[in-house]
Amino acid sequence: MNSVDFKKVARETINIEKNALDILSEQIDERFTHACNIILQCKGRLVITGMGKSGHIGRKMAATFASTGTPSFFMHPGEAGHGDLGMLVKGDVLIAISNSGKSDEIMMLMPLIKHLGIPLITISANDTGPMPQNADVALTLGAAHEACPLGLAPTSSTTATLVLGDALAVALLDARGFTSDDFARSHPAGALGKRLLLHVKHLMHTGAELPKVHPNTPMNQVLYEISDKRLGLTTVVDENDHLLGIFTDGDLRRLIDRQQGFDVSLPVSEVMIKHPATIQEHIRAVEALEQLRDKKINQFVVTDSNNKVIGVIGMHDLIAAGVA
Repeated sequence: MNSVDFKKVARETINIEKNALDILSEQIDERFTHACNIILQCKGRLVITGMGKSGHIGRKMAATFASTGTPSFFMHPGEAGHGDLGMLVKGDVLIAISNSGKSDEIMMLMPLIKHLGIPLITISANDTGPMPQNADVALTLGAAHEACPLGLAPTSSTTATLVLGDALAVALLDARGFTSDDFARSHPAGALGKRLLLHVKHLMHTGAELPKVHPNTPMNQVLYEISDKRLGLTTVVDENDHLLGIFTDGDLRRLIDRQQGFDVSLPVSEVMIKHPATIQEHIRAVEALEQLRDKKINQFVVTDSNNKVIGVIGMHDLIAAGVA
């Protein structure tokens, strides 16, 4: 086996593919704008097709489009010729990928594509092949060299195609005014979904779980409320549930250390923490976690716009929900 400098080969490969992206950047012109407008005006789905490695890239492109506001799926051109072409209906837009622009499997579909009047966008190295010649918009990658030293394995061309697909998806995302909330609705599962979808209102303790006492409540009853609700604190509220302060188990330890004991008939108003940190229920859970860490505290009292107590949320609630 010949001695190979693997790091050198890796850097050369990366540089060749970076050069392919520079060439691709020079290909972005009014054709790209035209393609975006066609997809934006699509009343159906964006269908993507391609054979071999182009097909693998097409599958990823379809997934990216679908998750960023453009309904999309991948159609295998070989299977399309044996019945799956029924997936394609009037109102759809088709993106066909072939570096050579000559895929036989895709060319076999051209008569029906034309018959249905489906707009065709092609992605190929240049616009001389039969596919781009039949396209409404022929997007090109430019004359880049493959990173494969044999010039055979699709490398630079597939990277450029993938980046072009991302460029289309991001441009369309921006044009649609697609927001992080929209993104969250298509990613409900896993850590990403939790970070985007969960809000304080979904995790906070409310109702019977919510510890509350009035300012004249004696400390022996305050301690019972803290122990009974098991949140490590109690809120102190007026007769209309407006927040006046809090008293925590940490405050209790500090009170004992400072006074070497205390009068259990003492009203909580004399020892409570006034103006505690609060948060509102519409805040994302991940933002609440960041704020807790920034303030170096363990819990927030959740209040409404009138400073009325509606819940309590703590660091452990956020971690247990998988937000961290």
